[in-house]
Amino acid sequence: MVLTKPMSITGLKKTKPVVENAYEILEMDELYWFVFHKPSSKTRENVYLTTLVSRSPRQIVGFDVAYDKAPERLQAIIDSAPEAEKYATDGFLGYVDVVYPGKHIRNIRNKNDTFTVEGINADLRHYIPILARRSRCFARKIETLLAVVTVFVCAYNRFGLEKMQFRQKRNLEKRIRELPFGLVDFL
Repeated sequence: MVLTKPMSITGLKKTKPVVENAYEILEMDELYWFVFHKPSSKTRENVYLTTLVSRSPRQIVGFDVAYDKAPERLQAIIDSAPEAEKYATDGFLGYVDVVYPGKHIRNIRNKNDTFTVEGINADLRHYIPILARRSRCFARKIETLLAVVTVFVCAYNRFGLEKMQFRQKRNLEKRIRELPFGLVDFL
């Protein structure tokens, strides 16, 4: 008999790092969307997907899908992720209440320190129809969104690792930007 852990509402996940303690900078950001229906609130969001990513290698090292973005939830993501020397965030005030193992860089005015996580969030919105901005497709349950994001994170991390290894091998010959595979090949 196999005992399975019941699925939590928050969906906090920890991904395995490529190399232990290999991260210099981790970036954290959140994107929002809705589950079941669009609420009548001003911004219409009711679900947050918070991601913690590394710049090199470009990996999603932690994420959480939840109905809020409380500092306790953000702290749980930081605690479950591998440690880094620096942590970069945007201007959201909830990031101030989090204790970071390394130096915290809070960039209020621009996205200079969070360009990687912003790009990965754009990839999430591009490849996952549930998160597309002008889509009529949306998840009916938070568990559905969590399952889709979990599958995407696994494929995205494998793709990023293969891309980095391919470019390191090809860099010896000449600088080639084209890859013989894409993210869809890892799904």
